[in-house]
Parts: sequence; structure tokens; C-alpha cells
Amino acid sequence: MPKMEPAEDCPGRYPARSPATDAAVDSGHPDGQESRLHFSPPEGFNMTYPNTQLLIDGQWRDALDGRSLPVHNPSTDAEIGRVAHAGIADLDLALAAAQRGFETWRKTPAIERAKIMRRAAALMRERAADIARLLTQEQGKPLPEAKMETLAAADIIEWFADEGLRVYGRIVPARNLAATQMVLKDPVGPVAAFTPWNFPINQVVRKAAAALATGCSILIKAAEETPAAPAALVRAFVDAGVPAGVIGLVYGTPAEISSYLIAHPVIRKITFTGSTPVGKQLAALAGQHMKRVTMELGGHAPVIVCEDADLALAVKVSAASKFRNAGQVCISPTRFLVHESVRSEFAEALARHAAGLKVGDGLADGTQMGPLANPRRVAAMTDLLKDAVARGATVAAGGERIGSAGNFFAPTVLTDVPLEARVLNEEPFGPVAAIRGFKTMDEAIAEANRLSFGLAGYAFTRSLKHAHLLAHELQVGMLYINQPAMPSAEMPFGGVKDSGYGTEGGPEALDAYLNTRAVTVMNV
Repeated sequence: MPKMEPAEDCPGRYPARSPATDAAVDSGHPDGQESRLHFSPPEGFNMTYPNTQLLIDGQWRDALDGRSLPVHNPSTDAEIGRVAHAGIADLDLALAAAQRGFETWRKTPAIERAKIMRRAAALMRERAADIARLLTQEQGKPLPEAKMETLAAADIIEWFADEGLRVYGRIVPARNLAATQMVLKDPVGPVAAFTPWNFPINQVVRKAAAALATGCSILIKAAEETPAAPAALVRAFVDAGVPAGVIGLVYGTPAEISSYLIAHPVIRKITFTGSTPVGKQLAALAGQHMKRVTMELGGHAPVIVCEDADLALAVKVSAASKFRNAGQVCISPTRFLVHESVRSEFAEALARHAAGLKVGDGLADGTQMGPLANPRRVAAMTDLLKDAVARGATVAAGGERIGSAGNFFAPTVLTDVPLEARVLNEEPFGPVAAIRGFKTMDEAIAEANRLSFGLAGYAFTRSLKHAHLLAHELQVGMLYINQPAMPSAEMPFGGVKDSGYGTEGGPEALDAYLNTRAVTVMNV
């Protein structure tokens, strides 16, 4: 069985620790910048953070061998808790439970499944404030962003609960009138889901809700760096009445768990969000065992700002989208292609916005951008910036680590970035905006489509002609024109080219969890 190590050039939502990069980051911070940081949590704030256990067969429990991993607060570097580390024996128990859970859940009427899911959504809303605090402590994003992610999960659960009621087969007119021809939709079986640390709730709920709505059981391998938030989501399903084994949760060594689960005969479908290199490895392994897959992989979203764009809107939307979650978003705008006639004005305005952002602990009032999730991302940003500047780019804002504690990096804007710079070719997955000019739409479209990525794209124009052209020519799975990204449960969410295949939104998302069967009955 091939060894699958996470890719460290991480659109990297599949974590791997590196003592070498940790040491490089610790020795590379500039001095005298602590004043930009804000660390005061709200008065009376409850800082309790739990140790996270595995969920196997409806029971929360430690690993059989007692192993656990540390969880760190990215704002302080402090260890705040532990997460259970599953071994093969734990996985065997979880797999057996998933098979039993599937046999129960697939025979549960869709209307009853929907009722349970709706109760889980209600619990997420009731617990949103507490869950958001856990999410911010382990991942770093500002508390309002964490609460928004938690509440959005409730909406997603409800939408999929309803959509599960519309998994219809059909009757097909037969050529022989004595026969009845039916097309049936059945759940594919137990699902293995692999999810990242950047949106620990959102990336789990899209997979879990689709699986449960169609009658599948699901075994989730969530990120070790952010374990408590997905555990809180899973707990809502359990407390809502999902039967034992229908949903499971494990943590551990990513390569070991993915290799074991994907090859195991109990698992019939794989869903993964993470980097393109790792996604390709997992898809190849799944293919060896004829397992169905959904892959939401890396992106490097182009932003085309046309000469007729509303510049104020373009700057406002681009800045909010770029620095949300410190740029650690698969659909984050990254390559800004701006018409030469407005390039300087756009760059200056974006740089002013970046320089004015309040960076600090996500629990502190008024924080607009939190830390990066781990030291590896700080090292990656530092390397990308050094490369860009060495090749001739200009730093218009930011460009350096902030402070000596935590994983803070200044919101950064680069101008005059040459095409050969790594930041224009590798997904930065951080708070870095790289700006280049263009003269013609053909030139902009060619550059937007140049890379193998094809997840999301953005454009700003007042011209219907330009909007129509971009809609048909940009090779991306999701395109947002004159607005920020607005993912919703009812719309497809997925990429083209090396950004994956399949979708985690819209009615199409359910197809990957269903078998389509033809049945013909002859009346005799």
C-alpha cells in the first residue's frame, strides 16, 4: 500500500508538523511589532477548552492504547488541550460500527432521517456561541467568523434534510406493456470523509449532511489541529438521535488513517477536502479499489478587475474576501489581474485597507484578522514573499511576521509581481494579494486560465458583454461577478481541472452518495 504523506506546500489543509520549519519560523520574526497585536478577550469570557475524544459506535472514548496529541492556540502557541489518537484497532471498531449503522440508517424512512437532522440543526443554533469559542481558540479566526461558520452549518443541515426527501427514482415507459421499468436510488454505503483545519465545521457538515440525507453512514477523519469544533458538530447529531454507528469521528496520523480506511472493504465512498497533491494520491488509491470519490482540492483564484469596474466595490469585496480567515480559504482571491488604466488606484486602495486591519487574537473585541493556523503557514508566507521580492515585486503593505508569539502575519499586498514568482503559481493559502496589470480581456482570461487550478474566480465589470464572456471562458467551478463568494447549500461547490471533481452543494451533491439501479418487472 503506498505511503501518503501530506503535501507541505499546503493548499495544505491536511496537516503535517515539521520541526525544521517550526524552528525557522521561531527565529525569523521582526522585532518591535507587538503593538499591532490585540489579545484581550471579552470580560468574563469562558476559556475552558475540552480534551477531544473519538466517537465510535455512539460512544465518546479515548484511544485503546491511550495515545493523544496536543492542541495549540495559534494566537499564543500555548497547548490548550489534547485529542485522542486512533490506532488501527480503533479504526476496526469504527468500521464495524459504520457497517452496522448503515444497515440501520438505510432502512430509516427519509422523513424520519430529516426530522433527526433538523433537531441537530436546532442544537447547532442553540450552542453556536459556545462552539464558536472553541473554534476560535483552536483555529484562530475572529469570533464573529467562527459563529457565522457554526450557524451556517445549521442551514446546511436543514437544506440537505429537505433535499433527502427529494431523492426520487422514476418509472420509465416500457417497450413491452407487460413490464414495469423502474430506476431506483439507493445509498452507496459507509462513507469515509477527510476534512481540513481551515473550516473545521463547514467542511465536515457538507459531507456529513449529504451522507446522512441519502441514508449512508459516515466515518469522519477530522483535523488534529482543530478537533473540538467538529466534535461539537458531531455531538449535535448524536444528541439529536442519530443511531449508534451512523456517524463516527476519529483523529490520528493522516497517512495511516487514509490508507487504511480507503482500502477497507466496508468503505464504499470517499470524500476529501485538501491539497491537490494529496487529493491525487487518495483518488488513485480509491481507484484501485473502485471506490467512488468527491474531491475538493486546491485553488488559486483569479480576480479580473476590468477598466469599467466599480473600483470602490472591487476593493471592498476583494479586501474582505482576501483577508477572511487570514487568507486560509480554498476559494480566497489570490491573483489580482487589474486593467492597466486602474491598476495603480486599485493597488493603493487595497494596500490602505490591508494596512488598516486590526490583527490579533480572535477572541479580542474588534479583531478583523486572526493568526495563521500553524507555524508552517508563517514559514510558507515568509518564503513566498522573499521569492516575490527577489524577482522584482514591490511590497505595498505588510510583508512580514508580526510579533514573536503566535502565528501572526501582516495582511500583505504585492504589486508588479512577475509571472515567474512562486506566489502566482502556488496556492499561497495566506493573507497575500498579488497584483498584475493587463491590457486586453484576452490577455486577462489567458492568465486566469494558465494554471492547472480551477476552483473559484472573481470579476468586476459594469459590462454585460464582459460578464457574459467571463462566464463562458473562465475555467473555474465557481465564478462570482461583482460580489464576494456566496456559497450556499443549494448551489454547487466544487472545482474543475486539478481543483477536484464532484460537488458538495446543490442537488448534484447527493448523486455521489447514491447508487442508480435499473429494475424491470415482467407481469406474469
